[in-house]
Amino acid sequence: MYTDPISDYLTRVRNATSAGHRVVEIPASKVKKEITKILFDQGYILSYKFDDSSVQGSIKIALKYDRQTKESVIKNIERISKPGLRKYCGASEMPRVLNGLGIAIVSTSHGVMTNKQAKRENVGGEVLCYVY
Repeated sequence: MYTDPISDYLTRVRNATSAGHRVVEIPASKVKKEITKILFDQGYILSYKFDDSSVQGSIKIALKYDRQTKESVIKNIERISKPGLRKYCGASEMPRVLNGLGIAIVSTSHGVMTNKQAKRENVGGEVLCYVY
């Protein structure tokens, strides 16, 4: 059993991209589904499918690679707020990832969203991860 499901999600995606896999399957939860939707909307993954046939369900993610260099679109995906040390920030001090080229995924009272969207809606929250 793992104690941090979001970290497990990010590690599975990171390992699949470094191994060159096209599809990765991950156990589902509400937060993981929201993170997957954000990654799709921002163009970091090709597509996704939620499979709710079992009790927990699963998420199948088709990873996106560059056509010429065959490198993954996701260069780095790292966990920021951990169970042992949570990282929170207000709307005014929202982090900029790679000088605005990457995104931070933030869990707010209005739901899970990117750092840019949280700044626009003027809400703060827990910084879950950085993606670039």
